[in-house]
Amino acid sequence: MGIATVNPSTGETVKTFEPLTSEAIDSKLAQAHRTFEQYRHTSFAHRAERLHAAANLLIEERERFGKIMTVEMGKPIAAAIAEVEKSAWVCRYYADQAAEFLADRDIATDAGRSFVRYQPLGIILAVMPWNFPFWQVFRFAAPALMAGNVGVLKHASNVPQSALAIEEILLRAGFPEGAFQTLLIGADQVAQIINDQRVRAATLTGSEAAGASLASAAGKQIKKTVLELGGSDPFVVMASADLEGAVSTAVTARMINNGQSCIAAKRFIVQESIADEFTERLIHKYAALKLGDPMQPETDIGPLATRSILEELDAQVKACVAAGAEVLIGGDLSNLPTPSNPALQQGNFYPPTILSRLSADNPARQEEFFGPVALLFRVPDLEAAIQLANETCFGLGASAWTQDPAEIERLTAEIEAGSVFINSMVKSDPRLPFGGIKRSGYGRELGAEGIHEFVNIKTIWVK
Repeated sequence: MGIATVNPSTGETVKTFEPLTSEAIDSKLAQAHRTFEQYRHTSFAHRAERLHAAANLLIEERERFGKIMTVEMGKPIAAAIAEVEKSAWVCRYYADQAAEFLADRDIATDAGRSFVRYQPLGIILAVMPWNFPFWQVFRFAAPALMAGNVGVLKHASNVPQSALAIEEILLRAGFPEGAFQTLLIGADQVAQIINDQRVRAATLTGSEAAGASLASAAGKQIKKTVLELGGSDPFVVMASADLEGAVSTAVTARMINNGQSCIAAKRFIVQESIADEFTERLIHKYAALKLGDPMQPETDIGPLATRSILEELDAQVKACVAAGAEVLIGGDLSNLPTPSNPALQQGNFYPPTILSRLSADNPARQEEFFGPVALLFRVPDLEAAIQLANETCFGLGASAWTQDPAEIERLTAEIEAGSVFINSMVKSDPRLPFGGIKRSGYGRELGAEGIHEFVNIKTIWVK
């Protein structure tokens, strides 16, 4: 598939785009470089005014932008509108906080004065995924632009209209031509950008393979990268937990974005003494979920973003079952409830699914499932829960449910992840650093740490 909007609810190709030529890419990088030489000298107040204007546009036109996302990748419309609103939040957050985060920091030494100054690097390449088409981009763009950098975006090829809308928003908000440009290109054209000496760093959110490819190319050019990759987040439930709260949150945490989120809860690790009741309640709530047209407000789960994602998920579930897993609900495309709207017959729908009895050699224990599939595990105690939580190669986020202070202390200290949420689902927040460890990536977005990733942290010594 080329660069195109293909409605995942119907399979209809809505609009196609021609990728930029090498000459056009070079022209856009030249424009970005020229803009940076001027833009880097603007004040924080100047940048903040424009970022607040972008936030205002997002709020004023959130329904239009939400519909673009839903048509392109299938998220329920209420979630799409909420994503636009969250994008406005991150714009306002950095508009208000960047001057403080990047202020000169005096350090006492034997110099007359010594301090740290934070200065922009230049053009930053952002390679972004389709699952949160606005949020992923704005959480990069807001701190990058406030730091005085300029950005070029290579968005996922199935969300081109979202990518173009973001560039339009920032231009309408008053950012200069070249401060943020969408490049409609294929993955094979990224090398030209990362190899260009005018491009100083890159950030990627996506698959392990994509991250490894970008990091390798950037490493050869001695350029910094930030990677936010896959996850197989544990959701640990101990006997002391608020069981109804845990079950209700478990459904939301797994089904967010039709199950297509790096930080979705994917492995449910439940203490044996409450596992039967947890499982019964979870199945009941799964059975009540409404699968259908994501444009309808009553829909809980829309289609997966592409046909290939649907086919891969179905193959993963079948492989798990062949290896001995038990299907508690869903797991079979042949028994998929027929959407009431005939136009949805060709959509990429997958039923809410729960797999259990996953043996130590089952492939589910090391793979990421990008769709509405929950993996259910039973453990005897806290020790076993932590061991299983840390078993995978991933380390993005983790959610743990307990009322026991000693268990809380051990879970927060010993789970290997970039974030641990106690009695709540994992989520990103502009005020907190976000990222992973192990094969979930490195570096941080959001918070003060996020804006410091793409600046020159310069030491100044005055005798």
